Amino acid sequence: MFKKGKFPVSYVLFLLIPVFVVVVAFFRTASAKPTYIYAKVKVSQGLWWASSNKPNIWFPASIKKGEIETNLLGQPIAEVLEVKYYPYFIENTLYEDKFDVYLTVKLVADFNKRTQKTIFKRSALSVGSPIELNFPTSSITGTIIEISPEEFKEVYNKKIVYLTKRFAYPWEFEAIKVGDTYFDGSEEVFKVLGKEASNTAIISPDSFGNLLPSFSEPTRYITVRAEIKVKERNGRLIFGEEKIIVPGALLNLITPHFNFQEFVVSKVL
Repeated sequence: MFKKGKFPVSYVLFLLIPVFVVVVAFFRTASAKPTYIYAKVKVSQGLWWASSNKPNIWFPASIKKGEIETNLLGQPIAEVLEVKYYPYFIENTLYEDKFDVYLTVKLVADFNKRTQKTIFKRSALSVGSPIELNFPTSSITGTIIEISPEEFKEVYNKKIVYLTKRFAYPWEFEAIKVGDTYFDGSEEVFKVLGKEASNTAIISPDSFGNLLPSFSEPTRYITVRAEIKVKERNGRLIFGEEKIIVPGALLNLITPHFNFQEFVVSKVL
């Protein structure tokens, strides 16, 4: 039995050592120089492992450039540097106001020498890996599509594209406005420079097998000349982050006056 008022020094040291270790770890963490990496994230709604719908316009609108996520010590660990979004279409379906959303973020990460992996919030980061971010106005889940130890330096070029659409309604041609632009959340990346249209006819046989042009439902063949901003990657022209611009490709966009759905790239200059 210990005497009253006495307490072995060994027990005191036993209790103080864990406290000392925690305090040292705290100050080392608080004073450690952060290691920054940069990543591009394709955003999805819901948990990363769940198959979810594309977000509506309210989602990218809620993500603000400059927003910061902090850790339990109040230190910044993630910052939004750029937000971009592009209309998402499924072929042969109606437009549903969905968007592909892309973020450029700055992260505070660690490097595991043993595994040669970059670690963020206890998870390894690489192209294709999931990531979760929690900012003051939005909670984000997504997939990393590009990662770099240095800030991204994108080089964009302006190209002239010709977009065509067969059997368009007359009102579609009238709705297209020269000068209309598409703003992707960061800058204007598309501008209508001109438009042309010609009448089309449907050739159908009559009851005697004669082929006659039919104008019962007048349609137009529309050609739109536009300027877009693209970057070159592996010899290909990329619009946004994923869309390859080449004759024959679909380019779907929305300007303030018109929904460019089912328009095909016919020429790139």
